[in-house]
Amino acid sequence: MTASEGHGHGRGGAGSGGAATAGGDACGGAIEFWHRDEQRLLREEIYGERWLRWTYGSVAGRLALWLLVRRRWFSKWYGWRMSRPASRAKVRPFIDEYGLDEGEFAEPADSFPHFNAFFARRLKPEARPLAGDESTLVLPADGRHLLVPRLDTGRQFYAKGEPFDVESLLGDAELGRRFADGSMLISRLCPVDYHRFHFPCGGRLEQIRRVGGPLYSVNPLALRGRLDILWSNAREISLLHHPLAGLVVLAEIGATCVGSIRQSARPGQTVARGQEKGWFEFGGSCCITLFQRETVLWDEDLVQWSSRGIEVYGRMGERCGQLRDPAPADTAV
Repeated sequence: MTASEGHGHGRGGAGSGGAATAGGDACGGAIEFWHRDEQRLLREEIYGERWLRWTYGSVAGRLALWLLVRRRWFSKWYGWRMSRPASRAKVRPFIDEYGLDEGEFAEPADSFPHFNAFFARRLKPEARPLAGDESTLVLPADGRHLLVPRLDTGRQFYAKGEPFDVESLLGDAELGRRFADGSMLISRLCPVDYHRFHFPCGGRLEQIRRVGGPLYSVNPLALRGRLDILWSNAREISLLHHPLAGLVVLAEIGATCVGSIRQSARPGQTVARGQEKGWFEFGGSCCITLFQRETVLWDEDLVQWSSRGIEVYGRMGERCGQLRDPAPADTAV
């Protein structure tokens, strides 16, 4: 199965990606991703690329990272700046530079009181239609998506050969063991993307809890050297119970200059597929979705491109797989 509905930002966006070509610095070369709608590989335009390469690819930059950039107060200060009235002047140039579609916005572009309000903007409901039926799993956010069909055997991450530490991500050894052989979808949001995240399937929201940590960048330029950023950064972990797939983990990962992670839903609620779960304030970040083994038949384009370490660009509401009863064991990806 291959999803092809919708389209993404034609110029590729900023701050994310999957594969690297040969490069001359410690962060590697250019970042490419597969664009579902355009059916071609695109090179990423990275927001703040020179700063990122210096910070994560040089000795002086890594020192500044340790002393300053990863600290929570730095991101809070930057978030405060983006909530000042003066930041409103950045909205129009940003829209023009990255070719954002104002027709999707739920509110006019000139109505936002500051940049953070624009950054966390809502879209018109028709801008992100939901694919399929209730058994269809949909992408939880706009962005570039990397699939790991089996966490216990997969090694094709941003840093090749490095295993993913599920227990550390969840901050719970018992829960980590339940998902150790499950599947994982990493959905990476860039500064130019729609920054609200949604439920990929319906169910009952059982729990939301915060796990503390630093705020490193989650850009591949950083992850190539330190994959553990994904399980050490500050994050919020939610548990969702789906009647077919069972327990599902939804994690939002903080990052440098992400002012806050905001939650719209509350524990105890029954939520619908595609319903808004929350939003990120300024910065690029990512969502991680975990399923137990053999509960999802993933779409072929995600399987194939992810096996090469290349992310797939897709938008919230597009299909990414089919939920199924975990009992059968003969059709697992």
